Formats: sequence, structure tokens, C-alpha cells
Amino acid sequence: MSRSTGFPHHARIFEHLVDDAAVFPPGLAPTDVAVREHLDLQAGPYAAQLGPLLVPATAAAEVAALAARDPRAARSPIQVGLVVRPGGPLEPLADAVRLLHDESAAHVSSVEVGWSADWREVLELGPPVVVEVGRGPGQAQELDDIADAARQGARVRAKFRTGQTPTWPWPDEATLAGFLHAAVARGLAFKLTGGLHHVVRGDGGGEPMHGLLNVLVATHDALERAGTAHLVRTLEVTDVEDLVGRLTAFDAGDIDRLRASFTGFGCCGVLDPLTELKALGLLPERTTA
Repeated sequence: MSRSTGFPHHARIFEHLVDDAAVFPPGLAPTDVAVREHLDLQAGPYAAQLGPLLVPATAAAEVAALAARDPRAARSPIQVGLVVRPGGPLEPLADAVRLLHDESAAHVSSVEVGWSADWREVLELGPPVVVEVGRGPGQAQELDDIADAARQGARVRAKFRTGQTPTWPWPDEATLAGFLHAAVARGLAFKLTGGLHHVVRGDGGGEPMHGLLNVLVATHDALERAGTAHLVRTLEVTDVEDLVGRLTAFDAGDIDRLRASFTGFGCCGVLDPLTELKALGLLPERTTA
């Protein structure tokens, strides 16, 4: 069902919201395919909603070479997020940032690492840093550490995994609500990754999946000082009309605060949530970057 939501006012909620994680599971696109299709997206109708292309730090040289050969990247350079998975060595990041520093067709927009005792070394590289936190009792300490760096002026955000992996069980509503509440209470900006392929809470091929609209509304509610029990109920909503009604009631100030807090999410199939948003009438007929 399509509806009017007073564009461009509410379309700003989705600006540069979806990071392109095509090379990561379960998508696992080859790097050359991911670069070509990301450039297609940059020139397409969803350019305004597109975030950076996320790649392993070890793939930086290949991305740079591929971008340099595509004339579209010369006109509109690829924004690249360099990723080291939690537990991985940090050294490849330094090499990747140096390699891309003088590239004209690919720019580093951020670096992403897992929390570790030495994660702050990455701040010296220059780009904004995203730090993935775990779950359980240690999460509070990790968020405190990241928030302390942010208060000292570091350009840093937290990151939390919303989809399951072979080693990461799906975080249920209570687990995700706890993270949202904790991040917002610390004034800490965050991004999410994994699993947000659909606009509403559901069952994706037999596996539970959080909904993008649920998360957006829950983040807004957390900013309004709602407790975790309220956030759990919002994350459980399966009525898309209810969620759309709540979201389209946000005013400009609500949207600014929301996006300053929830900055984006990684998705291996960026068109999955975006085409659903379009079908709901939540995106303009034609968007521009």
C-alpha cells in the first residue's frame, strides 16, 4: 500500500542509511561484482539511501584497482568502509588506509573493528571508527569505553550485530532493546549489521528477523527515555501500518535526533529493505544523492 508522507521531510530518515555489505555473508558477492553493482546503485534511484561499500581491509587494493578502471568512480568516487572482523588483526587497516589515502576513485569513509583492549590504536589512522560490541555482562564496559573516547572528541560509533551467524545466536527483542537503551543512555551513536532485510519484524525463511521500521521507532522511543520493556514491545510489532503511522508522526527535530543516534546499518542486499520502503510509499518516486 502506497501513501504520501510529506516528502522530503520524512524521506530524510532514510538518507544514506543502508551500507552495502554485498561481499559479506550471506551475500558473498565477488569484489568485482560488488564494486560494479555499488556504482550502479550510486547512479540509480536509491542513491540517496545508499551508504558506503563495506569490504574487508585486506581487499582495499583490489577495490582501488577496480574503481580506477571504472569511469563512473572518477566522476563519483566510491565511499569505502574498511572492516576487520572481531578478533581479527588490526594491522591490515593501517595498510589499507595508507593505500587509499591518495586514491581519487575510492575514499575511506570509516574503519570497523571489534572491541578489544587496543582498539583505540585505530583512531590514529584518521577515518571515523566503528567498534563492534558483544553481548552479555561485558557489553556495558565496552560501551563505556567507546563513549569515553567519544567524549574526548574521537569520531567513534558503536556497532551491534542484529542477525545470527554460525557463532552468534540471533539477538532477541530483549537483547536488542538492551543494546539500544544502553547506547542511547550513553549518548553514543551506533550502527547495526546483519539481518535487517525487511521493514517489519518477521520470519525470514524460518529464521527470526528484526524489522527496520521497528528499530527506527524503538530508537526514537529510547531517545524519548522509554524503558527497555517498552522497546521490547516496539521491536515485537508486526503491524506495518502501526509502525508507519508512528514513524510518519516524527517531526524534523525527531528525525535529526534519530539519525544522529542510529547512523546506518550494513546489509548484504541493500535493495531488500529499500524496495519494501518504496512499496510502502516511504521513499520519493525518484531519489538523488
